[in-house]
Amino acid sequence: MVKRLSHLENKYKDKKVISIGIVSELTGLTPRQIRYYEERKLIFPDRTKGIRKYSFDDIEKLIDIANKREEGVTTREIRMEMNKSIRNKMLKGQLNGHFRTKT
Repeated sequence: MVKRLSHLENKYKDKKVISIGIVSELTGLTPRQIRYYEERKLIFPDRTKGIRKYSFDDIEKLIDIANKREEGVTTREIRMEMNKSIRNKMLKGQLNGHFRTKT
């Protein structure tokens, strides 16, 4: 029987270990486009000695951003949507925490 490591299941998606060149190959975006989305505050790579490092989660976000841009959505609209999503997740977490302690 294989032991399931549920606490590690999606941790790899958050690890920022992928270079911009690999991200470019995986997404089809140019390094300049990737840096532009960073400048527009849509993704937040780590930097180690000046080298950007991205996660698999960042790659998924970049693909989503590129698809929305092809549909004509502006980077400002994308950022506003992302901020709204983050606020909703935070609120949901706060509500869940509040009701869990009320037992």
